[in-house]
Amino acid sequence: MAYKVDHEYDYLFKIVLIGDSGVGKSNILSRFTRNEFCLESKSTIGVEFATRTLQVEGKTVKAQIWDTAGQERYRAITSAYYRGAVGALLVYDITKRQSFENVLRWLRELRDHADSNIVIMLTGNKCDLNHLRAVSANDAQTLAENEDLSFLETSALEAHNVEKAFQTILLDIYNVVTKKALAAQEAATSVPKGTTIKVESNDSKGSICCSN
Repeated sequence: MAYKVDHEYDYLFKIVLIGDSGVGKSNILSRFTRNEFCLESKSTIGVEFATRTLQVEGKTVKAQIWDTAGQERYRAITSAYYRGAVGALLVYDITKRQSFENVLRWLRELRDHADSNIVIMLTGNKCDLNHLRAVSANDAQTLAENEDLSFLETSALEAHNVEKAFQTILLDIYNVVTKKALAAQEAATSVPKGTTIKVESNDSKGSICCSN
């Protein structure tokens, strides 16, 4: 979902938060949209979303962020919500190795249901629990490079890098969308390759000039 409008905002971008249950997706959402954190947050049932409007490259962008349930029983429901998304934060918990191991499965599901141009950021959450770390930043960076993803570690609890994560992905989305729009505009105004252009002259053919 990347709409350009004329009034309250210039662009509307749909972003999905995906990853295993319990990795902190809901708190990342509430930290970014309301600057809140809840230690007693419950597992998301189905899908929830919130919005926030901010400036990107001088344009007003409304980010519509969808928080998808990580539990297996909801995945058939939430897969439909990937459609129309132009960005995704794929979240794992740095203290839970299994949540990182499942990243490739989530990535495969995302790519099966989302647009091929979707911008994806691998996000290692709960970096405030560094003493319990089970996933190194180097391992995550390597996976991100192999899968052509951007990568950032965050802490929803301490509000570390949450703002930066969304600012980065929104800027990347903006660049993709504007480049596509520019390419489409250029394609519409350029002459298709292989087209023959006929140039007609107003001069009379075969005219004879006589002089005595």
